[in-house]
Amino acid sequence: MTLAVVVVVLAVALGSFAVIQLRQRRSSHRATPKRTGRILFPFVANALSQRALDAALRLAKSEDATLVPVFLASVPLYLPLDTPLPHQCGIAIPLQEAIERRATRSGIPVDARIERGRNYRHALRETIAHETFDRIVVAAGSGGSAGFDSSDVAWILQNVPGELVVLRPANDKVLAAPTEQKRQRVPSQDARRAPVPSAG
Repeated sequence: MTLAVVVVVLAVALGSFAVIQLRQRRSSHRATPKRTGRILFPFVANALSQRALDAALRLAKSEDATLVPVFLASVPLYLPLDTPLPHQCGIAIPLQEAIERRATRSGIPVDARIERGRNYRHALRETIAHETFDRIVVAAGSGGSAGFDSSDVAWILQNVPGELVVLRPANDKVLAAPTEQKRQRVPSQDARRAPVPSAG
């Protein structure tokens, strides 16, 4: 009689423990959704397509992915590859901040990068050599629109692994960094409230 009671108590305890564990797993899964996707979005100075960026953001939103905007910096051959690039960084950082503000409004995480190379293709090759991503979104430029030209797109098709989305926007707008002159006009006390860099 005593042995039967012990067996029943143990069975009830084990069943209760299993139910508690199952509930904890379900609640932790709901609380921490996994973001595994990464969308690479390379761009160059003065050629950041707003429409291509918006398309990359929509894709990241629909796939619950992280956007990885990569500014491709070109270092002349006569300089060491690790030479400081204050002018290019002065363009890249405001653009990346503008991208991050747009992404934050949509709840999209951003992992921004600046990649160096002897030219844009070299910088992109360096990027894909050590970055993990599921797909790459590039803006194809034509007729004065911002983006990579047809030879660059062909090179990307031949050399970049994985899924590629090429967008050639119509009536495109360029997201531009504020010029040095405009930045100096902003009073110091209002620096924290500087507007998002305007188009064109």
